[in-house]
Amino acid sequence: MKQVTLFFWWCSGAHRETLEHYPAERHKYVGIGATIFFTGLFAALSGGYALYFVFSGSGPAGLYALFFGLLWGLAIFNMDRYIVASINKNAPGGKQLLQATPRILLAILIGIVISRPLELKIFDKEIRQQLATNYLDQQRATLDTLNLAFDRKYTLELERLAALRSERDTLEAAIKAGHVKLYQETFGDKTPETSGITGYGPYAKRRQADLDKQEQYLDSLRTRIQHQETFIREQKQAEGLSDERLLTGARLDSVVQHAGFADRNAALGDLKYRADGSVNTANYAAITFIMLLFVFFECLPVLVKLMSTRDAYDVSLRDRQAVDFHRSAKNRDAETAVIDGVHDLRIKTEIEKQARVLLDTD
Repeated sequence: MKQVTLFFWWCSGAHRETLEHYPAERHKYVGIGATIFFTGLFAALSGGYALYFVFSGSGPAGLYALFFGLLWGLAIFNMDRYIVASINKNAPGGKQLLQATPRILLAILIGIVISRPLELKIFDKEIRQQLATNYLDQQRATLDTLNLAFDRKYTLELERLAALRSERDTLEAAIKAGHVKLYQETFGDKTPETSGITGYGPYAKRRQADLDKQEQYLDSLRTRIQHQETFIREQKQAEGLSDERLLTGARLDSVVQHAGFADRNAALGDLKYRADGSVNTANYAAITFIMLLFVFFECLPVLVKLMSTRDAYDVSLRDRQAVDFHRSAKNRDAETAVIDGVHDLRIKTEIEKQARVLLDTD
């Protein structure tokens, strides 16, 4: 426990030799040091997790994540330790707050940054579902865009095909109606368009001949439609539209599995809103409060130092600093006096030397 205590003292930036003389203050600096340490630890986990997704799919992704996570955690830890240690508890409260303001603002930014990767892990299942929806929507939009461009490019051919199909449908309906009238003519059903004479007479033969011509024309019409459809299909294949398919099943799962950090981050943002654009209150509150928790945790070392009262350790540290300033000033004066004395001696020696030269000349 002694080693752990000393480690947390070091994390807090406290002066060990001074703090050991004040047992009542030791636990406070253990708490401050532990807070700084765990803030750096969470930063390391968050940074490593984020970089793991950046390099996901490559062999050394784990090594990159480990290296960057340690580097990021150490950077945050060192900055927290320096800022907390630099807050002067012997200064007025306003000055202390002024010293801590840049750190608090930076802590808010860092809290948001380090909370994001952990939010991605917490909402991993929901993010996967949202990614699948997003990818399908993007594919549908891409297919719609390609089809629209194709329709604009081959407007005349598509209109000709639509006209042929409409004519075919009209002709098929007319032939069906003609068969009904031929049946009525043959069996003697009296209507405004039939003679009412039973048997396969001249009227029935004429209707049969008309139907035969219509069916022949229908066959030729179907052949033209088939040729036109073949042409359109070949053009779609040439344009690459035939190869575009919506991702489903295992292919969609694979794409979601290998989604990058940016896509997952965007999907997490989409979880805050429903399909109709309204706010999903439950998800929005959960994501926001997790972020605020990390922001508060990141600000905690500074807040703890600001909230703590000035104690005997702080006064002793101020006195030690005053002694160090005084010693430095005295050392400066001593060195200045030595330099001045050496300079005066050099001048005196030079004067005597010049005087001897003049006397020898005379």
